[in-house]
Amino acid sequence: MDITGILKVKGAGQTVSEKFTKREFVLTDNSSQYSQHIQFQLTQDKCSLLDRYNEGDEIKVHFNIRGREWTSPQGEVKYFNTLEAWRIEGLQTSGGNNNQQQSKQSKQQQPDTFTGNNNQGDDLPF
Repeated sequence: MDITGILKVKGAGQTVSEKFTKREFVLTDNSSQYSQHIQFQLTQDKCSLLDRYNEGDEIKVHFNIRGREWTSPQGEVKYFNTLEAWRIEGLQTSGGNNNQQQSKQSKQQQPDTFTGNNNQGDDLPF
């Protein structure tokens, strides 16, 4: 799946455990009557895909929907959904000054993609 929007929040990487690192970001989708602010997650080596983009940039995010079941120590079952990004492309916007357009054009030429192993093997609920 993919979606295009404006990068609203660019979070810092978080080391959850020795084996798991994540980075969250928020994309604003203005394609409907009401703006939607959608949170995505990058994991492991993919955390660096966001480095070349700034808040306010128009980007296209390719992602998978991940869902998992988790049972608490008290026996309560909970379900979690995550939008896990695996590719980010910069898009050129109309208007603005030439420097911004040139910067966005250079980002558009080389989309960021991660093609490594996705076996995380963790027992975290997110």
